[in-house]
Amino acid sequence: MPVAAESLQKHTSAGLTPERSLTQRMDALQRANDIRTRRAKLKKDLKAGRVKIYKLLLDPPEYVLTMKVVDLLLAVPKYGRVKAQRVFTHCRISPSKTISGLSERQRNELIEVLRR
Repeated sequence: MPVAAESLQKHTSAGLTPERSLTQRMDALQRANDIRTRRAKLKKDLKAGRVKIYKLLLDPPEYVLTMKVVDLLLAVPKYGRVKAQRVFTHCRISPSKTISGLSERQRNELIEVLRR
């Protein structure tokens, strides 16, 4: 077995991720930067009232799916950590939950609470 293949086999069998090429790493970095930029703009729009969080939860864009619900909620005016925790307790949602990880029931309850 060639040395490079043997090295790759050791990495994958040990549970480590395989090496990525420079191009792959740069593409991943570009995607991550794009997502961060779009999320920052979304948070500003939420803070300014240009976007309603319940509408966002009804049909979330792809770049929001892996975002934590707490980060999104904290961007909404008049919602701090205490109020957000009350909402999570009421809707039975873990603060570490992501948007895509919400069940249908959790999503609907959260939308109802946020529409008030």
